[in-house]
This record gives sequence, C-alpha cells and structure tokens, in this order.
Amino acid sequence: MSKTVALHTLGCKLNFSETTSMSRMLENEGFIKKDFDEVADVYVINTCSVTDNADKECRQIVRKIKRKAPESMVVITGCYAQLKPKEIARIPGVNLVLGAAEKFNITSHLKDLSNTDEGKICSCDIEDVNIFIPTYSLKERTRIFLKVQDGCDYNCSFCTIPMARGKSRSDSIENVLENIKEISKGGAKEIVLTGINLGDFGKGKSGGRTKEENFFDLLQAIESNASIERVRISSIEPNLLTDEMIEFVSSSKKIMPHFHIPLQSGSNETLAAMRRRYRKELYEEKVKLIKKLMPHACIGVDVIVGFPGETETHFNDTVNFLTSLDISYLHVFTYSERDNTHALEIKPVVPINIRNERNAILRNLSYKKIQAFTEQHIGNKRSVLFEGVNKNGMMEGFTDNYIKITTPFKKEWENEIVDWIV
Repeated sequence: MSKTVALHTLGCKLNFSETTSMSRMLENEGFIKKDFDEVADVYVINTCSVTDNADKECRQIVRKIKRKAPESMVVITGCYAQLKPKEIARIPGVNLVLGAAEKFNITSHLKDLSNTDEGKICSCDIEDVNIFIPTYSLKERTRIFLKVQDGCDYNCSFCTIPMARGKSRSDSIENVLENIKEISKGGAKEIVLTGINLGDFGKGKSGGRTKEENFFDLLQAIESNASIERVRISSIEPNLLTDEMIEFVSSSKKIMPHFHIPLQSGSNETLAAMRRRYRKELYEEKVKLIKKLMPHACIGVDVIVGFPGETETHFNDTVNFLTSLDISYLHVFTYSERDNTHALEIKPVVPINIRNERNAILRNLSYKKIQAFTEQHIGNKRSVLFEGVNKNGMMEGFTDNYIKITTPFKKEWENEIVDWIV
C-alpha cells in the first residue's frame, strides 16, 4: 500500500521551489500527496532559519502534527536542519533530520525510515556541500519559482545563510533554458528567477558549465531563447545589479519592470557594521537609473530594524533615506540574534520594544509607498497575469510592474495575460 506524504514550507521562495521539487520526487516514487492539514503517513517540513520565529514555528508545527496523526513520521529539512540538527532531533516527534546535502535524497531516506526511529540525523559539514540541484514549483502556481543559484560567499554580520546553504553555486544557462522549456510546456506564463545571491549566478563548478557565465548572460539568453512570456528577478544585491542589466531590462519584452533590491539600512555606519558591500549612495544611484529609464518600474526594498548599535540617528537616517527614494514597497525585518554571527559582538543591543516600534514605523511607510505607487498608475493600461484561483467569487493577478489587481472571477481569464486599465 502506498504511503501518503504532506509537505510544508517555511521561509523564502527558494524554499518553496525546493519543497515542490521534493514533492515531485516523492510522487514519482509512489507516494500519494496530501494537503498538510490532512492526516498523512509522512510529514516533511522544509525550514527557514532567518528569524527565531521560524525555529519556534517548526516546533509548534511538529506538536500539531503529533496531536493530529500520532503514528506519522516527521522529517525536517532546510536551513534550520543544517544549522541545528541536534537541536531539532531532540524535538519530540521528529523522526529524521536531513541536512543541505541530503534533502534531495529524501526518497531513499524514507524507504528506510520507520515511526520507531527517533531523531535520526543525516547531515554533513556545510563546506562539503558544493552541488547545485535545480528546483522549480511546477503545477503549484501561475507564477513559477525557478531556482538558478544557491549559497552565498558573502559574510554579512547578521546572517547565517552561508552556514546553512554553503558556497555560492549555480546552474548553467543551458540547463536553465531547458527547465524554462519544461515549465512553459506545463502552461505557466511567468517564472521568477530565484537564488540566495542571484547576482552571483555563474559561480561554482557545479551546473555543467563549459564556459564562464554571469547573470547578465543569463538574462540575455532568456530574452533571446526562452519560451516563456514573463520573467521576474526575485532579488538582487545593489552592488551586483549593473547599469547594463538595468538598461537591458528597460528594453526587454520578457523581463518585467520589477526589481527587489535589499538595502538593510539607510545609514552608512550601520551598513558597515552589517558588512554590506555598498554604501547608500550606490543604492540611490541604482534607484535613480531604474526610474529614469522605467518610470513605471516597481522597486521593492528589504530593510532590517534594530540591528545592534543602531541609534535613533541611524534609524532616522534610514527613514529619511527611504522616504526620499522613489521606491514602491518595503519588506521590513526586525533584527533577531543568530548563533555564530559577528553581530552578537556588536554593542549596544537595541531593546526589543524599540525594535518593534521601528518596525511599525517602516511598515507604515511601506503602506504609504504602495498607495502612492498604485495611484501613479491609475488610468494606465498594463498587462495583468491572472491566477487560476477562485477566492469567494474573486480572482487576483499582478501587472507587469507588480500592482495587485482583484476583480470578479472569470474562468476564461485563468492563467491568462489580459490588458487592464489600473
């Protein structure tokens, strides 16, 4: 009798693409997929460890699973599993912990697993993780997340991702184009290029490359050869977003006028303490060039509040800088302490209540930016890709420049690109 499996993702778009690829692997081996809120024989949680909340959420989910399905087997993989395998293995109810090198061997591990196993760990040193495995979220959404890069060679003082994901490595352009062809055969109209440090595409020996390649080469190849209508860049570091890339996107027919560029702080002192590889002046130059060439472009920003040593002056510098920039929305993260990071040595520590206050201020600014960006485009015609989900008689889609559109559900608009007056 076939076993049933349910999978759940914590964290980023990259994790989402990896979870759906693991799901396909398991289904190809005869496992029957279940929704995560259903009773299943095996539950797989693909974890994130960017914040403490992700760690706590993992523990809570395991408890819920065991209340619902006490005889089930629970497998934990992902970043948290690589960083703290022994800690996870001690969580009551966890049967198997798979590190970064083993997550895509999940089918073979499950063949040997029983619910009598407790806290079994299959992991290795992150320095030994050097293989790139492409993943994508086929048949899950209208917008497909395609992983083209993994790992990071940066050493930002607040971040554990290099310890969880390993060195920067990526696919080859040839393989990416093959994956896009496969994705488009499934009917998808849009892909989102994802990675841990996407601008580092081309690094590493994996991926089967026979020549040097970089992210700009990839964009050009997709424009010329890919059989897909829309492509988004998920996130790219400001120091890796070159002027020629921006100019290329401005004339592209496939790559959407939508950039997500991490900033983290509008204070150069704080950026230096974070060990970021740019100053705010460079960031401002990139935003101005984008808006000069593409006034309609959407620009999203990551920012961290409450970093150790962030004074009120530093924070006000960030608020004023972001207010002055012609950006469209913010993703605001409250700093949380992570083991084995340099930031733990930086003083003074910002009190939690101050961190939360600063988060609220920037979230309010983000709301204003989103409203202003949307209002700028009211009455303009943009192309909208509608998703095939009926939400209480309504459907949603995004314009090319990432304005969310909600309208009464029409079956004929599912997964279709429609001209729309905003």
